[in-house]
Amino acid sequence: MVTIYDIAEKTGFSAPTISKALNSTGRLSRSTRDKILAAAREMGYETNMTAKALVTKKSFLIGVIFEDNKMFTGFEHPLFGGVLNRFRSQIEIAGYDLIFLSRKFDVSYLNHAKFRSVDGVVIINAHEDDVPLLSRLHREGMPCVSTNDYIPGVPTVLSDNEKDAYRGTEYLLEKGHRKIAFLGGPGSEYAAASTERFRGFRKCLEDKGIAFDENLYEECKFWDMNGGYDGFARLYARSQDFTALFCADDMLALGVVTYAEHHGIQIPGQISLLGYDDDRSAAFCRPGLTTFRQNKIQIADLAAEILMQHIAGIPCPETVRIPAEFIQRESVRDLTA
Repeated sequence: MVTIYDIAEKTGFSAPTISKALNSTGRLSRSTRDKILAAAREMGYETNMTAKALVTKKSFLIGVIFEDNKMFTGFEHPLFGGVLNRFRSQIEIAGYDLIFLSRKFDVSYLNHAKFRSVDGVVIINAHEDDVPLLSRLHREGMPCVSTNDYIPGVPTVLSDNEKDAYRGTEYLLEKGHRKIAFLGGPGSEYAAASTERFRGFRKCLEDKGIAFDENLYEECKFWDMNGGYDGFARLYARSQDFTALFCADDMLALGVVTYAEHHGIQIPGQISLLGYDDDRSAAFCRPGLTTFRQNKIQIADLAAEILMQHIAGIPCPETVRIPAEFIQRESVRDLTA
């Protein structure tokens, strides 16, 4: 078996320098680290994880918590799947591997994390009933980071929902729309994406001196197409006095598109449509959906960096917000033209 001393003999660097390069620690130049890693690959070096764990008292495992309640898309979700893929690649660079922590078994997240001896936990999306327990996990000293939900005490990296929605509403106003409805998703004090987006929407209208009609708001029961279809049916039955609709996410918007097709409503001829998420279907539905693309790469990179800092005992920011990219397609009609 190849050891760090074999690599040291081949490269001419000291064993401590080899160890720093292999474990991504210490202050080494890029050229030195690259030479050592190239030699290690060439010689077929493999880390002895058992010995490493005994020496460092670490498992080099990161627990993953992901629940699909109220979305029904799993890792096909336009944000969460991409975040996990990128997060994994960044964590592996630091020498860690991922393991899922589930609530399906008769064991709490806390006990599951202890049983697996994870060094930290990334919360991709949590069930709201589990928030108190996840907060306890953090209080008992487990390094954690969240990428969507607010868990008391846990650093959170998420999109700048309120500012994004403000910008989207401005766009609709610039296109001449004054009667704008809002279709929201289910929310809570911990999962506040829909609430924050609605807040940005309302603030923009208020700043522009436009009164909002409460009849033009509807909350969907789920974040899927059926939820959007049913929510829009309730909204449209109550009021048809609007020219544009802001949906809190693309799946809700796609439910609206389906309802419109079934009932002969022209988009954007009768109703302009704006979404959020840039789901893979958004570019291929007709008309193409104008929406926001969340920056999954930056969210994942920052989440990985914060968790590594947390594990190392470095203070971490409480909340980091990342602006989404505005994607303009054909679902919004220009009333000023």
